[in-house]
Amino acid sequence: MFLEIFSEDFLKLFVAVILGALIGLERESKKKEAGLKTYSLVSLGSALFTLIALNLIKVYEENLAVGLDPIRVIQAIAIGVGFIGGGIIIYRQFHVEGLTTAAGLWLSSAVGISVGAGFYEIAILASILALIILTFFSYIERWIFKKGTQDLWKKSG
Repeated sequence: MFLEIFSEDFLKLFVAVILGALIGLERESKKKEAGLKTYSLVSLGSALFTLIALNLIKVYEENLAVGLDPIRVIQAIAIGVGFIGGGIIIYRQFHVEGLTTAAGLWLSSAVGISVGAGFYEIAILASILALIILTFFSYIERWIFKKGTQDLWKKSG
């Protein structure tokens, strides 16, 4: 039984690293503050905390008076990663930087929690959606705002 749990938990940690790395790789390619290593570590750490919480419940399931609640662990992860994200956000001369990176780290944490809880499909779908948002939405933004700017100049000129 121990070997089964170990191998399943090992797989969960590995998947969390891979999914976090995929999101971080996109950020790394754009030379953002947090990239491949940071996203991988956040996802791995979140998965690990989730696994610890769930495995502690299994260990102490005979004595439910201990009061173990995995929801508290998830709340603590969200708050902790939010604190890291807050440190990434910078305000310079009426311009905010790092907001997308902070949101991406927060999402990477949720992916890790999902994997740690065994919700692989949700974690994979969330990672794919994150990559779509981070990759293709920037093209859409540039296309819309460049087009809008050019139209403005034509009307005023």
